[in-house]
Amino acid sequence: MTLYDRVLVPTDGSAEGKRAVAHALDLASVHGADVHALYVVDTASYAGMPMESSWEGVGDLLRDDANEAVAEVESLAAETDLDIETAVAEGSPSKEIIRYAEGNDCDLIVMGTHGRGGIDRLLLGSVAEKVVRGSSVPVLTVRLDGDVPGDAAVESETPAESETPADGEPEAAGRS
Repeated sequence: MTLYDRVLVPTDGSAEGKRAVAHALDLASVHGADVHALYVVDTASYAGMPMESSWEGVGDLLRDDANEAVAEVESLAAETDLDIETAVAEGSPSKEIIRYAEGNDCDLIVMGTHGRGGIDRLLLGSVAEKVVRGSSVPVLTVRLDGDVPGDAAVESETPAESETPADGEPEAAGRS
């Protein structure tokens, strides 16, 4: 019995997001799982825009971006023997990701996070955090900003040899 049969990877089509997609594809390969790629058109982000003659084209442009993003996942998976299913949804990203995962019996959600903290997270919100808090499906987050604490070079050092972070504050013991 495999641990995962269906892995959901929400994508935003960004270059950074490919890191989460690659991680999802690797996990799916190891477990022989199917991959579901989902792009959510955030309708709330453009719902407040003023109505103009160009308004009709905005939805089409956003759906074109969505189709390109899920096609990119298919392209990245082309060299594997994984089964890929793609979907585009509209609405609140966190709600649609959870709805899709639960409605399609996904065993795992693999998604990127920018690792924002403090005021940035408070002001900008975090789709990943909302999914983690609201999903009944396990969620694996992948840092997209490349600033991963505890990378291989640091792990190989003894605690006395580790460097002090750029902010000058020593790292807390036991942090992974």
